[in-house]
Formats: sequence, structure tokens, C-alpha cells
Amino acid sequence: MTEKTALVIGASRGLGLGYVKELARRGWTVIATARDPAAATDLAALANGSQGAVSVRQLDSTDRAGLDRLAAGLQGTTLDLLMVVAGISGPTGDELAAPDDRIAEVFLTNAVAPVRIAETLKGRVRDGSGVIAMITSGLGSVGSPPPMPGVVLYKASKAALNSMTRSFIMTLGDRKLTVLSVSPGWVRTDMGGPAAPLSVEQSAQGVIDLVEAKAGTRAHGFYGVQGETIPW
Repeated sequence: MTEKTALVIGASRGLGLGYVKELARRGWTVIATARDPAAATDLAALANGSQGAVSVRQLDSTDRAGLDRLAAGLQGTTLDLLMVVAGISGPTGDELAAPDDRIAEVFLTNAVAPVRIAETLKGRVRDGSGVIAMITSGLGSVGSPPPMPGVVLYKASKAALNSMTRSFIMTLGDRKLTVLSVSPGWVRTDMGGPAAPLSVEQSAQGVIDLVEAKAGTRAHGFYGVQGETIPW
């Protein structure tokens, strides 16, 4: 197997950590970021036991200077996969009554920052077979049913991410990259809750299957964890 390299943004726990584990299991070399690596004990343990296959770097996805440092540190590295997982659920309760800075934080973290990361690092992704995967949500489909109270802003931010990703594609020019907007499904994480039908491992297997199947196709679509197409 030809060695492949992935960069997973937001890998300290939950889905991000699950994707790192699945990629490493499949023989990928993985660079994983965490906002606070010292607190990401499970990720650190995975890296320490990986014989160098997994490494950890610091990044707060909304920190522009930190993103520039990460990009500089990747000089000479070619990525077969750039996966952006970082996101937040946002305020609960009466969401529109939340402080403006909390509302802005949801859209900055969930929509603007991922596309800024992709824009900054797209030159590091392998032309031809490289994949950029934005982890979004099925709730980001504008035609999906109105969400339950408490996820209105989250739904809107993921719809914004999908829209901005489609605009980002237009900046690629002659670069032959595959850009995927991927819903990981409803997963049993701190955000998804214990009632979710999918385990992190099941989601990770489905998402990485999709990434590997779409590599080199130059597909630009919105897909579910089983590879199904989701309406924008």
C-alpha cells in the first residue's frame, strides 16, 4: 500500500479522534490537531503508541495566526486528505436571545473557520487524488425538517458551511481536488448524546470508506455516512 498522509483538524475527542483511529488502522500517516494538546490525553496516548504514524499539533481552528504557523510547519508535506472536523453546538435555550458574541462564535467556528482552513492549506493537498472533507451535518440541508429547539443556530451554521464550501470550490482553478461535504450521521458523542444510533467507530468507518471511494473522482457533493447523496 502506498503511504498516505491525512491532516485531521479537531481530533482531541469524539468524531475527530475516531477518524484518526480509523485512518491509522488503515495504514495512513495522520497529523492530528487539538486546541489544547496537553488536555487531549486519549489522542496523546494514541500518538504515543503509534510508532510515529500519528502526530499531534496545536491549533485553535479560529486562530488565524495559529493556522499560519500550522501551514508553515507543513512545508514540504503533501496531504492526501485534509479533514476539518472542529465544530461547536452553540448556545441552548432561547438561542436568538443569546449574546451576540456567542451567536457569532457558532458561525465563525462551524462555517467560516473550516473554509479558511481549506483555503490556507489547499496548496498542500495532492493534486489529482487529494481530498478535502468538511464534516458538516444532515441538518445543514436547507430542505431538512425544522430542527428541535436548541439546534437552530447549529443547523444554520452547517448550512452556511455547505454554502461556503461550494463557493470555495470555485477558487480551485486548475487544481484537481475532490471536495466533500460529509454528514457523519447521528453519533453517540458528547454533542450527539447517548440516544444516537451510531457509534463513533461506525461513523468513522463509513466516512473513511467514502473518502477512499471518492478520492481522485473530483466529486463535489454532499454525502451521508453510507455514501448517499444529500440534497443541499
